[in-house]
Amino acid sequence: MLKGIDQRLSAEIVHVLMLMGHGDDLVICDVNHPAAAIAKDTTHGKLVDMPGCNLISATEAILSLMPLDTFVPAPVARMQVVGARETVLPLFTRMEETCSRIEGRPIRLNPLERFDFYASARRAFAIVRTSDSGPYGCFILKKGVIDLPPI
Repeated sequence: MLKGIDQRLSAEIVHVLMLMGHGDDLVICDVNHPAAAIAKDTTHGKLVDMPGCNLISATEAILSLMPLDTFVPAPVARMQVVGARETVLPLFTRMEETCSRIEGRPIRLNPLERFDFYASARRAFAIVRTSDSGPYGCFILKKGVIDLPPI
């Protein structure tokens, strides 16, 4: 362990977050998502598991290190409910509230049709699969910029 790093974050997750640059996407998903099949097409090329975490606790841990993009209107995307596009599940509201609280600004989720979500996930940097049972626990987080002092 290291000081200041959430214990839910494995060395592999920290490594992935360090490799990502501004505008790169990170998929965080439940156990129902076809994560292993899609992960091979991502930049990282393999699935990263985050066992023992639900989606909200995993997102809290990840966002403790990774900022969300401020240059786009919706830095978090979610999968639409199939056959009920306008449905807003309680998980969607909790994810918005969590991201907004951590970022200190309102975050709205961009709903994507199921196959559009899968296509976007394939273009992501990496996929992190939680132990959350879902359903529809599929989100894409766009990494932002950290304003660091010069070295």
